[in-house]
Amino acid sequence: MRIDKFLKNSRLIKRRTVAKEACEQERILVNDKVAKPGTEVKEGDVIHIRFGSSSVTARVIKLLDSSRKEDAADMYEIIE
Repeated sequence: MRIDKFLKNSRLIKRRTVAKEACEQERILVNDKVAKPGTEVKEGDVIHIRFGSSSVTARVIKLLDSSRKEDAADMYEIIE
């Protein structure tokens, strides 16, 4: 699954266009490498997101093509 779609489906980022822009601004890292919007993620990958002065690190637990709000939190676990 593409990183921009995963971030939207997991609700780590609200909209896919915002996720795409964050990737283009090099604010998203997948396994310590800068991610482009089309970077593929798989279960077990570690995603680091920088939001201004704060940041979030999460591990991908499962990939869902579409998710309800209740299921979105099950797609990842927060590490830091």
